[in-house]
Amino acid sequence: MPALQRTEATVRAHLLDVRSSTADLDLTRGERLFRSTTVIRFGCTEPGAASFVDVEPVALLRAELNGRPLDLATLDGNRLPLPGLAAENELLVEADMAYSHTAEGLHRFTDPADGAGYVYGSCGPDLAPKVFACFDQPDLKAPFAFTVTAPDDWTVIGTGAASRLADGRWEIVPAGPISSYLVTVVGGPLHAVHDEHDGIPLGLYARRSLAAELDREAADLFEVTRASFDRLHGLFEERYPFGGYDQVFVPEFNWGAMENPGCVVFRDEMLFRSAPTDTQRAMRAMVVCHEMAHMWFGDLVTMAWWDDVWLNESFAEMLGYRIAAESTRHTSAWTAFSARRKGWGYDADQRSSTHPVAATATGSVAEALGNFDGISYAKGASALRQLVHWLGDKAFFAGLNAYFAEHRWGNADLADFLAALGAAGGRDVAAWADAWLRTTGVDVLRIETDADGDALTGAVLVNDGSRPHRVRIGVYDRAGEALVLRAKLDADVAPGGRTPLPELAGTARPALLLPNDDDLTWALIRLDAHSAATVAASLSAVPDELARAVLWEHARDLVRSAELPAAGYLRLVADHLPAESSDAIVEAVLRFATDHVVGRYLAPADRPAALGLLGDTVRALLARPDAGESLRIAALRGAVATATGPARIAELAGWLDGRDLPDGLPFDHDLRWAGLAVLAAAGAVGEERIAAELAADPSDTGEQGAARARAALPARAAKEQAWQRMFTPDALSNQLLTATADGFWRSGSPELQADYRQRYFAQIPTAGERGGAVAKALGAGLFPSGAAEPDTVRAAEACLARTDLAPALRRCLADELDDLRRAVAHRA
Repeated sequence: MPALQRTEATVRAHLLDVRSSTADLDLTRGERLFRSTTVIRFGCTEPGAASFVDVEPVALLRAELNGRPLDLATLDGNRLPLPGLAAENELLVEADMAYSHTAEGLHRFTDPADGAGYVYGSCGPDLAPKVFACFDQPDLKAPFAFTVTAPDDWTVIGTGAASRLADGRWEIVPAGPISSYLVTVVGGPLHAVHDEHDGIPLGLYARRSLAAELDREAADLFEVTRASFDRLHGLFEERYPFGGYDQVFVPEFNWGAMENPGCVVFRDEMLFRSAPTDTQRAMRAMVVCHEMAHMWFGDLVTMAWWDDVWLNESFAEMLGYRIAAESTRHTSAWTAFSARRKGWGYDADQRSSTHPVAATATGSVAEALGNFDGISYAKGASALRQLVHWLGDKAFFAGLNAYFAEHRWGNADLADFLAALGAAGGRDVAAWADAWLRTTGVDVLRIETDADGDALTGAVLVNDGSRPHRVRIGVYDRAGEALVLRAKLDADVAPGGRTPLPELAGTARPALLLPNDDDLTWALIRLDAHSAATVAASLSAVPDELARAVLWEHARDLVRSAELPAAGYLRLVADHLPAESSDAIVEAVLRFATDHVVGRYLAPADRPAALGLLGDTVRALLARPDAGESLRIAALRGAVATATGPARIAELAGWLDGRDLPDGLPFDHDLRWAGLAVLAAAGAVGEERIAAELAADPSDTGEQGAARARAALPARAAKEQAWQRMFTPDALSNQLLTATADGFWRSGSPELQADYRQRYFAQIPTAGERGGAVAKALGAGLFPSGAAEPDTVRAAEACLARTDLAPALRRCLADELDDLRRAVAHRA
């Protein structure tokens, strides 16, 4: 069946009132199937009417409505018709369900470290019917309870307080009415650490093989959790409403985290098997704060339909960064947002698939999820940050608290949110939303100047766009080799408007005028010629790291727009990155320089020299006497990623063997596997060495590292083996598939790569039949983005001309083609 349509959901929401849902899960029936028995009690406003329940079984065993057996043969895809409803109804559905290996449903994982089994429910949009029968739409909220039969050595937790019953089963009691997509159950021989804060029981959980990592990270996680609760309780009048607060680190998760009420699920890479950078810790803190914000915005008050999934994420994104920056030790969180996160949104907003932040009349859940991207997160969060800057904190949070009070335990939409803010702030928030949330694209802000010698005679802020902006302009002077801040000017500029800056008239000409200093709005910038020359010569001398992040993002955009040649960007990196103090900026700049500028915008023949230049750059960073450990870890990762040529490949092989390592830095798990993939692609190691490394690290990250390295081997036999595994359904889990795709194009003769590019576009349509996680891994991760040639563009266009592509796959291919065209234009 097609995805649930909005028209169908509207009818069902009008017809039904769900009282409760209780599911019994038997997880002891083997590694392929589990038994799911659900009882749903619900009212019907029109007795005698018909509806349907969502359930996606391997085998439907029994279905009874008010004690009357239903015809099992009427199951159509994932819909079971419910004819002849009464005023009050009890539905029983018993089915055998399949475990997922792509984190879409009830995911089952066997830990290669010790053979222990684990499960967790990923019920995010459209996936709950793979676990239990339900009315799977956000506005049919209900209390969800579970009983779970599990192996004797397992612990089971979920969305509600969990306890073990006398008969050995586990019971999870409901904590308020919630939507089906927010439900989870987690089970396995879990290791736990407990604490308490402000009357709230806190729990941290991970699989047994990560016990040491969880114990090590617990203090930092609890510190951030406590700070986030305190800050949110200060901002919100409503206390945290879901009892205890568990945070569970699970393997092979597709997202960074999921806001299941009282049982937040995180990717367990966040427990850091290897030494992390400060930015990794800051990003984890932001995710903790982000998911906690969802407890109010998304869980207590839930969107009425998937149109507003962006609002859930944008709100939590904005508040997550803000709380991390203001209430934890990670005061530079906004730098990471500017340096790493916003580029994801800017790119999405300049592609042909761009869309308004706020969708209107989204017809189906599939359509809504197709637009779940960098616009939903980074642009939406930037828009809300601009809204707060425009309204002011007092009005914004007054409106937010009124919104929570009116809609608690229920559903609301964007209009409800805007009405509450408008009433509190006394401003036309609806008009602001029309300009900001219902339009596409990125405005450009620039400053025009007039000068008489060394003095400015005038300056004007120009908005080449369709939205109003309230921004801050940084005015910087030169003091010897350094730049110093003279002033920050606040300015409002109308759509397409010109705002004079009288404060600058008659003053000494600044070395740099920076539109959007402090990064308070969503806009690209263009610098005046004098400021551009200053940045080219002195970017690293800009005193504030957030301002430098804005300028590095500006440079990135110039390259993507082919206004700055690849060589010019690499020169900027070589000149200024060795003096950088922010590891967030170092990581973001190196990733873009390596993966995009070198890997896409340069012809293959020019790549070794460019990688050599980047290698020199990171080694200069490594040699800096004032560079702290975090910065040096980021630089060492860059040295591994850019290793090319006999000398540096030999150096990398020595590091892997423990020789001549940079002083004081561990060459631990992540670096070893990253280095092994580079060596494999260079033909410097083979299967024997990969197998030896895996024997020394028999973990899931080890398995992924080995899969990446094997796919990176240049021999035809290795490529064919990797290809067959990727295109054989159920041969690889989601993470092993992603790792294999990541290694594949790293090596191979031009002829071999050309052969596989042909096969890619011939075979990729079948990936869409395997679900969203596979479509992303192969549609985006395996796309031959480095082959920026007209032939690749034509092959991609022909593939997209097909009418049988699944929506998720079509979106991935369209976005990759858009970026490919940019790379082709750049080379031309």
